[in-house]
Amino acid sequence: MTVKERVLSFPLESAPLLKINDSFLEKKNITLYIKREDLIHPYIFGNKWYKLKYNLIEAERTNKKTLLTFGGAYSNHIYAVAAAGKIFGFKSLGIIRGEEHLPLNSLLKFAEINGMMINYISRTDYRKKSYPDFIWKLHKVFGDFYLLPEGGTNYLAVQGCAEIPATIKIKYDYLCTACGTGGTIAGLISGVKPGIRVLGFPVLKGGQFLIRDIEILLSSNNNGKFNIKDMFFDYHFGGYARTNSELNSFIDDFEKKNNFRPDRIYLAKTLYGIYDLIKKDYFNKNEVIVVLNSSQTE
Repeated sequence: MTVKERVLSFPLESAPLLKINDSFLEKKNITLYIKREDLIHPYIFGNKWYKLKYNLIEAERTNKKTLLTFGGAYSNHIYAVAAAGKIFGFKSLGIIRGEEHLPLNSLLKFAEINGMMINYISRTDYRKKSYPDFIWKLHKVFGDFYLLPEGGTNYLAVQGCAEIPATIKIKYDYLCTACGTGGTIAGLISGVKPGIRVLGFPVLKGGQFLIRDIEILLSSNNNGKFNIKDMFFDYHFGGYARTNSELNSFIDDFEKKNNFRPDRIYLAKTLYGIYDLIKKDYFNKNEVIVVLNSSQTE
């Protein structure tokens, strides 16, 4: 079978909807679900699968044998690309931000076990990752490869993520997601039915740069209408992977009530933002909110 045939027939588990039980939500007459995209596959889970899906097909179409991508030492994207490379028969190369630290953390160890070659670069060089001359230098060192941007976000990733809304089989009013590079929310905006609003919660401090990136991604697919009012920039808790006692307390309380612990990098910040908006009566009574969970639980 070709990579395309294998990708299009790739077995995935169904992502269940977890209904959140909370007296606060009942009092506000709001229904909240978490869509457990983290359960669709043990290694290429959530939005990572949808972002990689059409990129893997394109890599085969352009006769590329190696996948090269970028990420930090704890990047789920690096983890997923390494797994996808092994499963679909590509070599993989991860350009990692920062210095090498041994022993490898569990994520990079997994990547290495699955055949990914790890190459570290300085944070200064890492900021050049989208510069054409820097990419040319990578080709000089590593030869021919298929380039996957940081986080896997490009127009093919948007095409894949646009398929997510169709997998939600209930009637709902809002679809919410954490935002890192903008690919997932651009895809959701492209794929939702009219009348459903997509809300984004950037996990990066200063995430306003996403506005332009999302608009560019949407224009590349000629679909979806973006409203800046649907982005909420105040729930990053200091930046990517940053947290504080308030967020930690929210996570602990959420776990006690639902027997489910949201990860602190993505989902917890999104849920905290949604709860805060509910407190401020942002949503109308009897509305249904679906939150996309694409990250591994803790």
